[in-house]
Amino acid sequence: MMNRFEGPGGKEARIRYLDGDFQVTSPGAFVRCAVTGESIPLDELKYWSVARQEPYVNAAAALRREIEVHPELRSRR
Repeated sequence: MMNRFEGPGGKEARIRYLDGDFQVTSPGAFVRCAVTGESIPLDELKYWSVARQEPYVNAAAALRREIEVHPELRSRR
């Protein structure tokens, strides 16, 4: 949620990603997707990696990163 002093161009938040939740460690209006670089408003943030401590704009971006980190997931057995 943006506070009343932050407009659409508010500053980037710092987040600690937890299982099923996140903790704002430095206030801001958004975070950037680790894969696409897109801004994600905090009230729309739904996808992140606890292990890598990075946010994703959508499920496709999260899967893309998972495959980048674990290329063996590409091959079907």
